Amino acid sequence: MIYRLKSVPDISSSPSASIIIAQYLKEAIVSGMLVDHQPIRQDKIAALFNVSKIPVREALKTLEAEGFVKFNRNRGAIVAGITEHELLQFFEIRAVLESTITRIAVPKMDSENFAQLMNACEAFRQEEDPTRWAELNWALHASIYIAAERPHMLKLIRSVYDKVERYMRVQLAVPDGMAQADREHREIYSACKDGDADEAARLIHDHVVGVCTDLQRKLTAGKAFSASADSEF
Repeated sequence: MIYRLKSVPDISSSPSASIIIAQYLKEAIVSGMLVDHQPIRQDKIAALFNVSKIPVREALKTLEAEGFVKFNRNRGAIVAGITEHELLQFFEIRAVLESTITRIAVPKMDSENFAQLMNACEAFRQEEDPTRWAELNWALHASIYIAAERPHMLKLIRSVYDKVERYMRVQLAVPDGMAQADREHREIYSACKDGDADEAARLIHDHVVGVCTDLQRKLTAGKAFSASADSEF
């Protein structure tokens, strides 16, 4: 199966072609449309974007530096997978950073922040498209974190979130996964609304750790983190 990106622009004359290609490929990887170890054919991408292989190669090198792509001697570029141990480390980083930024954010939250958080909770609860769950989950979390006014910390959190977003849809898809996430989100909302920064931070920490625990219990690296043998881009 070859994944086709939607609304691919003609960037043949764009000086930032490699940047645009990198953004599109990253989106495909983060969303789970390109899966772990899936080959990425430079000639197919070049044809898709109407460019030479040069900006494609530059884009792949950028994604390699960010940890989303790796180069194999015999297979060329493939989507970089992560081990269960690496997954655990990413969630440990998330738990620490997100609980910290929550503790900073809660005292600064105002009525607009609370409204955004509640709207995000509702959007997450009502969404039936699995491909949107992880991004809506991020929007919910970000509606808290943005109040902290720590843009560099928020950017770092987002970069780690991008590393694990594709796996979170699997966790949310298990029986009661969405319902459990919704319950925890509403508990977090209540703590924020009450101005209890320590409780909100604790709930965020436990929420993130809980997601990781569920993934470790319900997934195996061989099943969850690999592409089919005939899958390519």
